[in-house]
Amino acid sequence: MPSQKQLKWSELKVGITVIVAAITLAVLVFLMSGTGGMFTHKLTISTFFDNAEGLREGQPVDLQGVAVGNVVRVRVVPGRPEDPVEAVMRINTRYQPLIRKDTRATITTQGVLGEAFIDLDSRFAKGPPVRDGDQIQSTNAPGLEDVVRSSQTTLTNLDILVKRLDRIVGEVESGKGTLHGVIYDPTLINRATTLVNQLQGLVADVTNGKGTIGKFFADETFYRKANDAVDKLDRLIDDVNNGKGSAGKFLKDDAIYNNANNTLVKINKIVDDVNAGKGTLGKLTKDEELAAKLQNTINKLSAITDRLEAGEGSAGMLLKNPSLYNNTDQLLVETRTLVKAIRENPKKYLTIHFRIF
Repeated sequence: MPSQKQLKWSELKVGITVIVAAITLAVLVFLMSGTGGMFTHKLTISTFFDNAEGLREGQPVDLQGVAVGNVVRVRVVPGRPEDPVEAVMRINTRYQPLIRKDTRATITTQGVLGEAFIDLDSRFAKGPPVRDGDQIQSTNAPGLEDVVRSSQTTLTNLDILVKRLDRIVGEVESGKGTLHGVIYDPTLINRATTLVNQLQGLVADVTNGKGTIGKFFADETFYRKANDAVDKLDRLIDDVNNGKGSAGKFLKDDAIYNNANNTLVKINKIVDDVNAGKGTLGKLTKDEELAAKLQNTINKLSAITDRLEAGEGSAGMLLKNPSLYNNTDQLLVETRTLVKAIRENPKKYLTIHFRIF
């Protein structure tokens, strides 16, 4: 039988073994977490929020959902009315190249009722990597209170909508409004039934080939004509592609292209000559002396036209003096009378008298 001393020594060894195993397990868990450990190099960065949203020391810091560190201090800093809450984070240095100076920090929660933590977003960050002691920008995610407040507004609007619908339904059931007649009036149902029956009859007639639409769908003549038209169009396209006919020659004959090209070359040469002042047209567009002469001629014609309009000169009097018109008209009348008299009695006017001295 073991002595009392041996029993105490055995209990002491068991206790020491349990303590060493617990410490070893804690150290291993701490090292395997990836965010802590005495052998892990870290850097410290900070940011500011308008509200802590339940954030506490020791909460994790994630980068795109991956744990990269934890929160070491949360405090209120005086002199910052808009964002007084400072959150200091300790980040594993192996994630330093992924966290940049323009990375955004947001306080979010794990689920609806979960613990708050900081989420870093570097998807659109383009700046250099952060250094120890840097401060990054923050964004405010909608908190639970904001969600509840928005939900209350939505529920209030929904309640108002339900009350309005209930009032409309009550008015319809009591026989008020046009909707009551639409729902309860049998005339509308009868008209709808008649319309459906007519549509069914129309569909039956079309199916049986009756009427214009029915012939359109049921008569094979239309199909044959359409098929013949498609065949003719296909042959026409083949003839055009083969260079047959006027359209085919227009598309395939190189002579037409050459003639058109030569015509364009000649037109370009004529335009160049005109721009250079060559030829009659070129001189007309470029010679200032000729332009002055034309302008002088136009001025003279304008002056003559003005004098004619004013009735000056023989031509002006011819256009403006009414006596000339009256005399001319009188002359024509007398001429007609003379011609008429000659036709009636030609001997009187056409008799020739000879006298011999």
